Amino acid sequence: MESLHYYTEQQWILTGSIPIANESVAERQACASFWDERRARFDPCIVPYLSIIPVAIVVLVLLGHLLQPLRALGPKWTRPFVKEYPESREDEPTKKNRLPTISLGILLLVTLIGFVIRIVAVFYPDERRLMTTINASSILPAVAWGGALFTLALKAPKTAPASMLAFYVAEIALLTPGIFIAGTLHVQQIFEIIVVVVALFAIFTILCMPLREPSFSTEGISPAFSQPTSALRSPEDNLTLLQFMTTSWMAPMIAVGLKRQMNDEDVWFLAYEFQHKKLHERFRLLKGSVIRRLLSANGIDIGIVLFLHLVEIFAEYASPLLLQKLLWSMETPGVPRSSAVTYALISLLVRLVYAQSDVIGLWYSRRVYERSRGEMIMMLYEKTLSRKIIGDHDNKESKDIAAGADVSEVGGASEANGNNKKSKRNCRTCNIPFWSKKKDTAEERKKAASMGKILNLMRGDVYEVAQRFWEVGLLVTVPLGIVLSIGLTWKLIGWPCLLGIATVVVAQAINALITRMLVGWERQRRTNTDNRLQVTSQFVEAIRHLRWYGWQNEWLDQILTARQRELNLRIITNLWNAAINFFNFFAANMFPVAVLYAYTVLAGRPLSVNLIFPALQLFNLLDSNLRQIPMWITTFINAYIAMGRIEDFMKEPNIQDADVRGGETGDNKLRLEKASFAWPGMPQPVLKNISLSFPSGVTVVCGKVGSGKTALLQALLGELDTVDGDYERPDQMVGYCAQTPWLQSMSIRDNILFSTPYDETRYKSVLEACALIPDLANFKHGDLSNIGENGIGLSGGQKARVALARAFYSNANILFLDDPISALDHQTAELIVRRCLTGPLAEGKTIVLVTHRVELCRTIAEQLIEIEDGEAKVLPTSLPASILKTTDSENQSEAEAEEATQAQNEAAVPDKFIEDEHRAHGGVQVHVYWQYIKASKLKLWAVLIVVMSISRLVNVGRSWFLKEWGEGYKQSVQIEAVNPIQWLHLPAPDENVRPWIFAFFILGVIGAIISFTGQCIVILLVYFGGKRMFQEAMNKVSHATFRFYDITPVGRLMNRLTSDIGTVDGNISVQFQIIAFGAINWMFSLGVIASVTPIFLVFSVLLTTSYVLIFRRFLPTSQSLRRLEMVSLSPLMSNFGALVEGLATVRAFRAQRRFQDRVIEVVDKFQKMDHFYWSLQEWLMYRFDTLSAISSFLLTLLALYTNVSPGLTAFVLIAASNFVQATHVLCRQYGQLQMEFVSVERVVELLELEQEPEGDIKPPAWWPSLRSAVVFDDVTIRYAPHLDPSLSHISLNIPGGSTTAIIGRTGSGKSTLALSLLATVRPEDGSILIDGINIAKVDTQALRRRITFLAQDPVLFPGSMRKNLDPLNEHSDEDCAAVLER
Repeated sequence: MESLHYYTEQQWILTGSIPIANESVAERQACASFWDERRARFDPCIVPYLSIIPVAIVVLVLLGHLLQPLRALGPKWTRPFVKEYPESREDEPTKKNRLPTISLGILLLVTLIGFVIRIVAVFYPDERRLMTTINASSILPAVAWGGALFTLALKAPKTAPASMLAFYVAEIALLTPGIFIAGTLHVQQIFEIIVVVVALFAIFTILCMPLREPSFSTEGISPAFSQPTSALRSPEDNLTLLQFMTTSWMAPMIAVGLKRQMNDEDVWFLAYEFQHKKLHERFRLLKGSVIRRLLSANGIDIGIVLFLHLVEIFAEYASPLLLQKLLWSMETPGVPRSSAVTYALISLLVRLVYAQSDVIGLWYSRRVYERSRGEMIMMLYEKTLSRKIIGDHDNKESKDIAAGADVSEVGGASEANGNNKKSKRNCRTCNIPFWSKKKDTAEERKKAASMGKILNLMRGDVYEVAQRFWEVGLLVTVPLGIVLSIGLTWKLIGWPCLLGIATVVVAQAINALITRMLVGWERQRRTNTDNRLQVTSQFVEAIRHLRWYGWQNEWLDQILTARQRELNLRIITNLWNAAINFFNFFAANMFPVAVLYAYTVLAGRPLSVNLIFPALQLFNLLDSNLRQIPMWITTFINAYIAMGRIEDFMKEPNIQDADVRGGETGDNKLRLEKASFAWPGMPQPVLKNISLSFPSGVTVVCGKVGSGKTALLQALLGELDTVDGDYERPDQMVGYCAQTPWLQSMSIRDNILFSTPYDETRYKSVLEACALIPDLANFKHGDLSNIGENGIGLSGGQKARVALARAFYSNANILFLDDPISALDHQTAELIVRRCLTGPLAEGKTIVLVTHRVELCRTIAEQLIEIEDGEAKVLPTSLPASILKTTDSENQSEAEAEEATQAQNEAAVPDKFIEDEHRAHGGVQVHVYWQYIKASKLKLWAVLIVVMSISRLVNVGRSWFLKEWGEGYKQSVQIEAVNPIQWLHLPAPDENVRPWIFAFFILGVIGAIISFTGQCIVILLVYFGGKRMFQEAMNKVSHATFRFYDITPVGRLMNRLTSDIGTVDGNISVQFQIIAFGAINWMFSLGVIASVTPIFLVFSVLLTTSYVLIFRRFLPTSQSLRRLEMVSLSPLMSNFGALVEGLATVRAFRAQRRFQDRVIEVVDKFQKMDHFYWSLQEWLMYRFDTLSAISSFLLTLLALYTNVSPGLTAFVLIAASNFVQATHVLCRQYGQLQMEFVSVERVVELLELEQEPEGDIKPPAWWPSLRSAVVFDDVTIRYAPHLDPSLSHISLNIPGGSTTAIIGRTGSGKSTLALSLLATVRPEDGSILIDGINIAKVDTQALRRRITFLAQDPVLFPGSMRKNLDPLNEHSDEDCAAVLER
């Protein structure tokens, strides 16, 4: 009878059949449990019921397919936000891809084979049975395979049916245990082996099927494993499932990175669903708050990420349970070793599932991060295109600005003064560590965004919010991880874990109070960062003028003061974060103390090895989750604050639209009826009761300085607030020429065309009318010469005429010209008035010209308007423009211009004024690391290493202490083992356990204190490193040669002083800490492993070598991509800066869409670098995680077959796990550190800038005197060695006390001659003497402070008139008033 019972049990395991004849045996075999722990397999009687799982999977897949049409009725966030559709092109024959059809046929065939085998298994008589039985449990598998076959036939999938993978995997998981049962091979086993092979083949077929619909065109998509090129889209758009899961498609890019430094053309274009043009077009149509729109656009990705994180956390928390079963099988007599191997094998499979889920989760997390970041950047840019430029003001400031409204082209609003007051208030607040003024902070947020804040929103706040979308899984994993840790501890230990839960609750209550304080301080820190960015932006934009006047040191002091306030607040917020971290770490250490106290003292139970180490793993998992809470709280608080700032910016008012009349194209009439206008944000109107109409022809607007002429044009453009009255204008673009010409960093032709189609005849007419042909003749490349950022390379008059040409070349019928002839000599101005304002180019146009040179325009004006004190009146005009005839002198000028073109065409002008941004090659050099370490203070680094070593020693000591505790009981089989902690003189734990509890408590307290100490040291490292590097970088920039400003765009410099400095302020020191801790952990773990058996040491060396080889393939490409990302970020900063400066011009020309498209291209470019960098991280992660899982399995097998004690085995497994993790972390964090140090490298490059010679001669106090003569002695000046001289062999003598006029045509070198007196460019030959002293050797600061210079292009700073008159506050109010009266 016993033999019959055993035979029946084997029958259950192998086939799942249910014996009917022998009812007594069936009754005796009632299911006692779900899992047989001794044999490490499902209980035999539960196997038949598991057959329901494949059936359920097939039913769910089938229902999903049948309900697919109903998906359109669900919420919008459940549908793809951007979806590619097949392109129907009639001019091309459709290329059919036969591979999906073949793959589907193979899949159907193998599924049919599996179905037939399952049918045969139902009816085939089983020769193993002693009596008639019904193989009922084989019916369900047959139904499952039949359902799978029907589903595949119904769906006929041409893409990989990933959902069907679950069915085939379930079949393999259920059948595999029965196949490997020892004994004679029976027919049913043969059937099951065939089914497993069929399922494996089906899985392989699905993995090789494409993810892209074959009907979609593959044109423009790079094939997998082909040479990467920017001309083609990423292979991600056309991958197989296997290529996607393993990230193997990155291999070609890795190969390129190994060979050489990568360039932009070596990086694929973004995949379809990542392209920002498509994302922005969809995103801008969404309604509601920003966060609601982001959730709607990325909801499906967030859902997938949350699901994958659930899979990961359950896989992660299966490890301690499997370890407990492994140790139990080793300790328990009579349990076969094969059971331990089975548990190790299950652990391997679980970790492989975790690795695959992690990689796929990273792809979807990255997608939601990249898309949300791009969506917000484009949203902010679009808002900037339409928002009012509102200034901060109070009563005093309003009076100042109203009195001189022409100070600013777009409003002259005073933001800096408000910021200064705010900064002083924050500075006082910094002295009160535990107080935050929420009311003031709320008021700060409501102020209109300055340029610095907009840059900070784009650079910092957008990142904070997008990064939280990346980490959205933390919302599930951290709380669920804590719950699972506590729940599994309860299952393992029982009610004693309640005492541990109490410690966690108390810690979180304390952290809730700290978090509330942290929010207020974090808002203040961000406001101060805005202030620092604002003053830095002003400094960089005005650096030339500040250097000319010798003001850079005083302005630099303002920046460093704002920087110090920012750093002070950063220390405070970091200390609050450290406090949160301390309480969490302390709670994590006290949790096991409280649990073990309750378990051993209150419950009186002994500890065992198979309980201690699984519990220790659970404690470590709890500790890991509790450690994430401070970061989790901090980052989500930052995101909450950042989102509030973005929402506030989006709520700022847009410019008002006038009463737009559709009208015909030729209807150019403008009308103001009793209209009053005010600068945005100003209470007093700057224009009052204006009633005007503007006929076709030229309307000249004149008036005193500050009377409101520019304000009138701004009002007509819609840039001012309409306070009262009516304003009507046609719905047309306006050709606008601003008072300060706004030009872009591109060729002269592109600036003139401004995206208008090129018409050669019209273009040449415009060049001739604007007198640009003689100037272009001096350029080697003519109008194709790049003029550089801020018009570098052009004189003020040339820039004004290029801007004028842009207005006249446009198709606009209405032109607003804000004094474009003020910077021109009389002859050129007269020529332009005749050709532009009366010639064919002006025919049929309505032209409003603001000018002080009324005598040149009075005779051609249809209307003359005078603005006085904000009011307008029409003056009488003289002869109309129609009687003005073209003279022969114009034709003569044209002939002369042609001759000049031939004569001057050989002049050398560089192809481009702006040099490409430098990118380092290879790895980050050692001296870059050393620069940062020195800046952060060497002593602190030494202390940090010591503290981390002690911390790791304490952690190892806690593990060893628990091992000794578990083996210290008399009933333990290891009682005779040598006890390394005998010097503590602890009694046996079964006699008196309290000393053991107290010692464990002391270890926990020491660990928490050491952790807090380490965090405080890191805070100091970040503080000193960031402070010193920023200060040195600003000093170098402030005293660089002027050539550096010529070739470096403002956006590029701002990128280094914002984004790169932000990285220095961020987690670099934390990365160093992680690497140092990982290295210490690696050495400790290696020592523990090697001390057990030499075999472990050999295996550890082989494992480390494998990690290093994989990592070395990863590193070069990742460095290239990171550098490319940082370089490609500079144009984005430049675009934002250029937009703010020329916003009125862009709106007037209705070029918002063109600028939006340009920014989309820039965002696509820098986002693709980030995208493929993280794709490379996926490639590395998948290989590291897989290698980690396999190595842990092999280490476990080594431990099992070396016959060490269970306690020592557990200790070694923990050490092995730490070793694998430390090796993994070292490689990954080193790569991350290299990426972060690219920013440090870029800052260090600023520290190596060529500096302007200071000069050796300290001039006497009287120098220069009133009678000092200025002598040019054979002076030759060139801006760079490869450029032609700007001045050649100039010799002249300017007598002291005289007034000398320097004349010459536009671009002849007048400004260069004037600037040479400030020694901005030293003579190549000859010398310049003032009172007999060579100014090239005079102290430059003294020279520039003693010579007054009025620049051709004045720069005014945001703020009051008083501040602009005396920026350094060196004079009294009376002196300033006297100057104004003159």
